[in-house]
Amino acid sequence: MLAWAAERHPHRRAVAGPAPMTFRQWDAHTNQVARALAALGVSRGDRVVLHMANGAGLAGGYLAVQKLGAVAVPLSTRYGLADVEHCLRDSAPALAVTDASTSDVCARAREGLPDPPAWIAAGGPDDAASGGVTLASLAAGQSDGPLRVAVAGHELSVLLYTSGTTGQPKGVPRTHAVEHTATVAHVLQSGFRAGDVTLGVMPLFHTMGVRTLLASLLVGGTWVPQRRFDADESTELVSREGITALYLVPTIYWSLLRTGRLPELASLRRLGYAGAPMAPDLAGQLIDAVRPDSFVNHYGSTEIFTFTVEPDVAARPGSAGRAGLFSRVRVVVNEPDAGPDDLVGPGEPGQVIASMGSPEAFSGYWRRPDADRTAIRGGWYHTGDLAIRDEHGNLWYQGRVDDMILSGGENIYPADIEAALATAPAVADNVVVGLPDERWGQSVTAFVVVRPGIDPAQAVREVQRYVRTAAGLPSLKRPKRIIAVERIPRSPVGKILRRRLADGDYHALADTAVGRGNPDPTEAIR
Repeated sequence: MLAWAAERHPHRRAVAGPAPMTFRQWDAHTNQVARALAALGVSRGDRVVLHMANGAGLAGGYLAVQKLGAVAVPLSTRYGLADVEHCLRDSAPALAVTDASTSDVCARAREGLPDPPAWIAAGGPDDAASGGVTLASLAAGQSDGPLRVAVAGHELSVLLYTSGTTGQPKGVPRTHAVEHTATVAHVLQSGFRAGDVTLGVMPLFHTMGVRTLLASLLVGGTWVPQRRFDADESTELVSREGITALYLVPTIYWSLLRTGRLPELASLRRLGYAGAPMAPDLAGQLIDAVRPDSFVNHYGSTEIFTFTVEPDVAARPGSAGRAGLFSRVRVVVNEPDAGPDDLVGPGEPGQVIASMGSPEAFSGYWRRPDADRTAIRGGWYHTGDLAIRDEHGNLWYQGRVDDMILSGGENIYPADIEAALATAPAVADNVVVGLPDERWGQSVTAFVVVRPGIDPAQAVREVQRYVRTAAGLPSLKRPKRIIAVERIPRSPVGKILRRRLADGDYHALADTAVGRGNPDPTEAIR
């Protein structure tokens, strides 16, 4: 995609930041990096681990690997030693490229492997390597002319590892054809325009970060990298670089709103989100602050980029919309042996399944036939997500199958409760989980982050009154316990880590069950 963009728009700015480049310059630079990788022994089909902080260096390495016909394996910089060692062992790369932020953990991970991959530092002011040799220094001496490597659509482009919120990360291999189709779909479904300027803060080890980068190449736009998210820095980048389009997770939008600067960022025209549901109240605040031309919700996964798309969040906040351009999606009964024709009726919760016939779909997990057997059945990918379809055919996400709470013999889905709690005046953020309960089996428990300036003990009392009197929740859905915490645990891309809370990994600032937020502990079971 980069070479094509360089032919169409050689002098247009491709990447912003401390070292901005035009498309011609970036294409030439990545040709040099690709030749440096080849000099290090990387050849067609080899995996190359890119364990680096977000930015132009990582993006350039990613694109250079593609030009060789090799397979990019970007790893999360949040991974600990065990996950890095697992990914190195699992992907069996020919080379690992690191930077100052990851070199130590990668070096220790290599020590645990019987046949560790070759390793080199990416290069930069903070990087160090034996003898001062870095990928950047090797690339500087290479030709910047086009490479004569013809890469076929069926060949692997990237191996993305899932976040690993439960168990070890799983590799998701995706071909060049699949990546190209997903990018075309993303551009069309997002309403991107030629020359759009986008913020590259979503990490390139995540499908959202990859899609933002590739979409920018496809439309001849400018990609503005941000090493790590900081709300004030992000708003400054939007203002300075004239960013027109954002594709982010809801938690980032929440933080951007808190800066108070969104209304003054006149260049913003297009908003999109994915990765997690967005509370209708948050969506409304964004619409009021930005007044975007378009606001789109993308629902999908690493395995199949698009399940459904809601093109008009303003009209249907909270909706996940309908199947994407290249997708088929059904909602079936939530049973282990359910088939694609076991559909639930309108308004009934069921599991979302997506057709593996989509040209955006992977073909199976990397070296995990056990995971394939669980997730892929009868030509359909079983997402593990629960949703309902309304009478108009729109999908409404209800949470993960594993998030369902079984309380007093009833199946309870957290999404409705969380949406109700989000409207409570004292609540800035919340998540609902089921905790073990002698009477109920599982007790509906709300973890809340209190708005600034409110005493946590007072807040949990107010929230408890609110769910009884003003939230519109039936009695079985009302949380029996309210716990105030400093923050809701999330993965690097915004997914809520419910298991941590269910396992007791939290510090309670106030808790109705033990009287810190309510003098009557029997309130927890009323």
